[in-house]
Amino acid sequence: MPTLDLTADVVDLTAALVDIESVSREERRIADAVERALRDVAHVEVVRDGNTLVARTDLDRSERVVVAGHLDTVPLNANLPSRRDDEHLHGLGSCDMKGGVAVGLRLAATVPVPDRDVTYVFYECEEVEADANGLGRLARSRPELLAADFAILMEPSSAVVEAGCQGSMRVDVVTRGERAHSARAWLGVNAIHAAAPVLDRLVAYEPRQPVVDGFTYREGLSAIAVEGGVAGNIVPDACRVGVNYRFAPDRSLDEAYQHLVEVFAGFELELRDSAPGAMPGLDRPAAAAFVAAIGGEPKPKFGWTDVSQFARLGVPAVNFGPGDPSFAHTQAERVSLAELRHCEQAMRGWLTGITP
Repeated sequence: MPTLDLTADVVDLTAALVDIESVSREERRIADAVERALRDVAHVEVVRDGNTLVARTDLDRSERVVVAGHLDTVPLNANLPSRRDDEHLHGLGSCDMKGGVAVGLRLAATVPVPDRDVTYVFYECEEVEADANGLGRLARSRPELLAADFAILMEPSSAVVEAGCQGSMRVDVVTRGERAHSARAWLGVNAIHAAAPVLDRLVAYEPRQPVVDGFTYREGLSAIAVEGGVAGNIVPDACRVGVNYRFAPDRSLDEAYQHLVEVFAGFELELRDSAPGAMPGLDRPAAAAFVAAIGGEPKPKFGWTDVSQFARLGVPAVNFGPGDPSFAHTQAERVSLAELRHCEQAMRGWLTGITP
């Protein structure tokens, strides 16, 4: 049974978290370890919901903030256990986002008297479909646990504030045909061949780069899967091209879907999953104050994060955490040791009003 020392150096704690395998839907071991560690922290109340943990201070402060991070990772890619060199900690989840979780856990354990009340949330199933997301489940069933004036998602952002997030939508573009024996292929209609124009449209697609509240977002439209075939001697009668659309926060879910209808005009679409984006929102007082305290030049968030969940709850939120997001979901995933320590120090100073 893994044991976590929340008073350990943030790099050591990150390594310990990385070494607990926690692919989405398999977070019980890491959730158990986090729960045991948090139960030993006298100044927080701990609530467990599935494999999601909430730890809250109750100091009757005038402001409450949420500090959140997900416990799950994408599937393994020959990148466990963790290893480190002079500059980086390597391993699955080190960047996305066990480094951020380690920062949050360290703060939960070692900042007993913050100058604002804090709700720490460590949750499951962020890397899969929105319906399984542990934070989303809390938003639907226990929204009082997420009530706050401001939220920070400890997503990898290279230790600078990243504003808002893109929306994400997955559809299947479906082509139909007619089965036949492959020795007499002319008697059928090959649905996989019929998918060629779908791929042509994806190759020719030119994504938008809209400017939203002064931030330039880069959209993307990508084939992520192709499914078809019946047997080695049959012309297939159906094919599905899975497509993921990452869209700027100035588009609603309906607008994003209508755009896909236009791109794939003439083809059958099946919506598989969707999650809205979130506007930058740095003009909100709580967000502006956080940016001023943390420093650095804010950037747009390329990708979907649970900033979107908080936007739907009316809670201003930003992304701020250690790790270069370009290494997320890659075999070479890693997090900078310096960024781990910088993020912890910056967050500690913000929560206590004591800066180095």
